[in-house]
Amino acid sequence: MSQDEIYEKAGFGQNGPRGSRPAIVIVDFSYGFTDTAYPTAADMSVEIARTRRLAEVARARGFPIIYTTIAYQPWEIEILPWLRKATGMKALLAGSRLVEIDVTTGVEPGDPVIVKHGASAFHGTNLAAMLTAQGVDTVIVTGATTSGCVRATVVDAVQSGFIVLVPRDCCADRASDPHEASLYDIAQKYGDVTDAADLIGWLERL
Repeated sequence: MSQDEIYEKAGFGQNGPRGSRPAIVIVDFSYGFTDTAYPTAADMSVEIARTRRLAEVARARGFPIIYTTIAYQPWEIEILPWLRKATGMKALLAGSRLVEIDVTTGVEPGDPVIVKHGASAFHGTNLAAMLTAQGVDTVIVTGATTSGCVRATVVDAVQSGFIVLVPRDCCADRASDPHEASLYDIAQKYGDVTDAADLIGWLERL
């Protein structure tokens, strides 16, 4: 029995209906992840360009665009267990260029930027409240990295009651294997994995 058959037999991997009030959550397209001058980064230019186009369509139709970044205060660096595991993240200090949103994403003054301290954009933030207050029922998750903060945000989004859509070509990672494995896992359990072209067409029809 193939992997797909195993999941199908268990009742996973079903596509669900989409809502009518989407928001785009752009996870951690900050310079610490996008500027290859930094060791924590990778070339994400293609994924950023596709995310920007998707966000432009959503913005033109009045749908929320929300960015996230990870930023730490100096006193957090030596006490948070995650930073003992992922020591490269210690460079993401509040106030540094590494935690600024990459301007090539099309971020505009006044766009909300959620500052987080863990992988999920929901954990310890007011993101769920922000989305609910704006009547959002569907969250489109893009950004970096697919196997880390994107996946964690997707899991918490669906657990918070939102329909989740993930355009695979708007998500980036440092390596292809964890990227593909995470997209497969998301598609089986947490959200519908699609692409930017599909979501742009859907947004234009709303």
